[in-house]
Amino acid sequence: MQAEVISIGDEMTSGQRLDTNSQWLSQRLGELGIRVMYHTTVADDLAANVRVFQQAAQRADIIVATGGLGPTADDLTREVLAELAGVPLVLQPAALEHIESLFARRKRPMPERNRVQAMFPSGSVVIHNPEGTAPGIDLQIPRAGQSACRIFALPGVPAEMRQMWSGTLADAIAQHAGSKRVIRHRLIKCFGVGESDLEAMLPDLIRRGRTPQVGITVSGATITLRITAEGETPNVAYAVMDSTVATIHECLGDLVFGEEDDELEHAVARLLVARNQRLATTEIGSAGQLAHWFGELPDELAGCFCGGQISSQPFVLTIDPQAAADDRRAKQMLELSLDQALSHPRADYALAVGIFPPLPTAGQPAREFFYGVSSRDGSLRAVRSSPFVGHSALVKLRAAKQALNLLRLELLHAQPASDSNAAR
Repeated sequence: MQAEVISIGDEMTSGQRLDTNSQWLSQRLGELGIRVMYHTTVADDLAANVRVFQQAAQRADIIVATGGLGPTADDLTREVLAELAGVPLVLQPAALEHIESLFARRKRPMPERNRVQAMFPSGSVVIHNPEGTAPGIDLQIPRAGQSACRIFALPGVPAEMRQMWSGTLADAIAQHAGSKRVIRHRLIKCFGVGESDLEAMLPDLIRRGRTPQVGITVSGATITLRITAEGETPNVAYAVMDSTVATIHECLGDLVFGEEDDELEHAVARLLVARNQRLATTEIGSAGQLAHWFGELPDELAGCFCGGQISSQPFVLTIDPQAAADDRRAKQMLELSLDQALSHPRADYALAVGIFPPLPTAGQPAREFFYGVSSRDGSLRAVRSSPFVGHSALVKLRAAKQALNLLRLELLHAQPASDSNAAR
């Protein structure tokens, strides 16, 4: 059984608001074993809505729509569904009574316009909305030569939509689908190589039609492997993924840093907490990306961060005026920054990022960023540079992640923290 999710509203098609309802609904439908094949977003236009629902009803067994159920003139979903089904709108007294009671509890007179929210396509079923004035609509559209398409129209207010899903809709859709299978996903997070290189390291895993399915996406220089499987229960679905997950770890090794919502800062923080050690950061030209990430850590990890120094421009540094290369100057700045960060009395490690104004090289602007790590005990001190060939808007993210990954790899392979460090 396949589904389509439709979001309705000028605020989405104009870009003024992000459509989070479709993402949430697709996740919930997947949990019921129903694959979502299409997402459609349509403006508050009657003709456009009718066309969208007509197309969706032919290609999807279940449609879940959000938006367009309010009382104003641009709320058109009930009219669209009535036209789609070829039936009139009729008043549902029980729905009207509920809407009136909501206004009464709020000690406000109900505007006459709100009566329209109690109008439903003839033959449809009311989906109760406990907290809002926009009941949902449950309607079946006959299809020649195949089973009817079932449409569930919900309000666009996320809190109301989610409450209605949990209270009524999830059970109704599960019964309608008649499937005892569920779909589950598992996310594996990787960093350190490009997307094509990583795919080449995974033998046949991303082949179309494979079970379980493995997809690959890149965002902010982090690569995510999404594993999808189905089964009679969530545990069965996850068990189907186990051998694939093991293969990924075997093939990629330390390129894998976490799962699900993990980011590199979480991986580094867990290693530091396990060693009872702490980190200070210093950043030049990166807008404090590292400090921001560590400042947002959950409470159980936050204690590993001592604080960070942030500078928008390189500070004045007295070095050999005969320095032959700009990268020598940059590395010396990073080394001094690391020393300053380690001056924090509780810091066991320092992490530095430097993004300097581009300097001409062979007629082209220099495109390198610098990062480094150092330890208080002197066992670790490394400064690196990397050419940046991607979009300039991502340079701060990539530089900060390169620095985090450098420290992560060092911590993974370092000796356990000494007793004296653990006691501090």
